[in-house]
Amino acid sequence: MAVLAPGTPAPSFRLARADGSSFTEQDLQGRVSALVFYPFAFSPVCTDQLQLYEPLTRELAEGGDVLYGISCDATYSQTAFAEQLAVSCEQLSDFEPKGAACLAFGVLHEGGFAQRALVISGPDGVLRWTYQAASPGELPPPELLREGLRAAGAVR
Repeated sequence: MAVLAPGTPAPSFRLARADGSSFTEQDLQGRVSALVFYPFAFSPVCTDQLQLYEPLTRELAEGGDVLYGISCDATYSQTAFAEQLAVSCEQLSDFEPKGAACLAFGVLHEGGFAQRALVISGPDGVLRWTYQAASPGELPPPELLREGLRAAGAVR
């Protein structure tokens, strides 16, 4: 399975926010959205990744754009994870039905968790840039994410 290609409209999906409300493809409209799919809250590489991306999270927010962390963990785990790391990106859960959104984006690992992938959606909900790591243990550097955000016109 491979991540959806740039130029593809965002698929229909539903993720859960920490407050229990839904996040869908409609929430991608109107701004650039960086979707950071990661395998597991509290795992070493995921911990490093979200902390390294924190400056980009703040930079995007200044321009009205947004970065989201997405995993198949329950919202309670994601909330504790974000609090422990002191990161500000909103966490979105693909826990129920487990992996359905990851599958829609082409990033569901055969083990039932999110592949490590980056997806940039434009204000029109069309994917502008995508990347999937060769393995879940590979950490995409912040400059790679910045490259995708530049391609979508979100950062300089």
